[in-house]
Amino acid sequence: MDYYEILGVSPSASADEIKKGYRKMAKKYHPDRNKGDKGAEELFKNAAAAYEVLSDPQKRQIYDQYGEEGLKSTGYSGPGNAEDIFSSFGDIFEDLFGFGGGSSARQRRTGPIPGSDLRYDLKISFMEAVHGVNKEIDITKPDTCWTCEGSGLRPGYKSKTCQMCNGRGQVMRSQGFFRINSTCPQCQGAGEIISDPCQDCGGSGLVNKKKKVSLKIPAGVDTGARMRLQGEGQGGRRGGVAGDLYVIIHVDAHEFFEREGNNIYCTMPISMVQAALGAKIDVPTIHGQKNVAIKKGTQTGQAITIKEEGVPSLRGHGRGDMIVSLQVLTPTNLSKEQEELLKNFAKLSGEGEDPEEGEGFFKKLLHNL
Repeated sequence: MDYYEILGVSPSASADEIKKGYRKMAKKYHPDRNKGDKGAEELFKNAAAAYEVLSDPQKRQIYDQYGEEGLKSTGYSGPGNAEDIFSSFGDIFEDLFGFGGGSSARQRRTGPIPGSDLRYDLKISFMEAVHGVNKEIDITKPDTCWTCEGSGLRPGYKSKTCQMCNGRGQVMRSQGFFRINSTCPQCQGAGEIISDPCQDCGGSGLVNKKKKVSLKIPAGVDTGARMRLQGEGQGGRRGGVAGDLYVIIHVDAHEFFEREGNNIYCTMPISMVQAALGAKIDVPTIHGQKNVAIKKGTQTGQAITIKEEGVPSLRGHGRGDMIVSLQVLTPTNLSKEQEELLKNFAKLSGEGEDPEEGEGFFKKLLHNL
């Protein structure tokens, strides 16, 4: 019997090609699709035997060198009968191929085990949070082992009833006058022992897999926002559903803007002349430049509110405001002409002959005391 020919692969086939070949043959000759066909049942068993040998590097090496006789000399006797194969692969046939594995496959002692939820922390920029962004993230997660479909069993083998708890998953111990049931320490509550673990997952039913996940982050998210990606968590075992992936958002600070809720705050410097005479200035907002008017006599700390120039609401109802705090800058490195003009301004303002002494201001202050 040529195992490579049975699976329709070449002797140099990779592990993935052998898996694909087995999957194809198992689906084609599954007894549920070929009821009463003894020939199909035999081909089904042959495919399981071929996969059992060729998927194991050690068995494959012996087979390549010495054939089936060489395997028999090591004590290998094949994957068992069709019922054994159903017991090991029932979940694979039902979940992947769309049909059941027979009554024996469904009479498993341990039920489906759903996968755990996972967490991924994602850092995005201030502007990405404000406007929304599409991200593609790389994750490595424990996923359902394809070889055993999460059962943990080597193809063609069955689990054994735990001798400590007799398959109940719990053991009883006495404590004074009481008897207490606790999880069996030998099988961890499964009621079964995997004596022949799957060679790909080591019996855990899970293997680490890398995957790219697309994520659409809506406009208006902030640090602490949590996004749920259903089914992207840890893989399930024994036919259990996969868990979910929760992406936690962390937003970087911005060098100019600050955010509080849906409102944006910033400090805008203006010149002394603009503050005194009033002006129209261009203010950067998170949505682009906005031309706003500065009133005459504006003082440092006064604020301008620009309506609807803040962060979009996550609920889709409008946007916050932008609050611009104005900072009047004192001119430095004045030219002689500029100094003279300011001195003349001081005289006209009644601040005295020498504005550096502040004589006019203090005279007024003392006069009012």
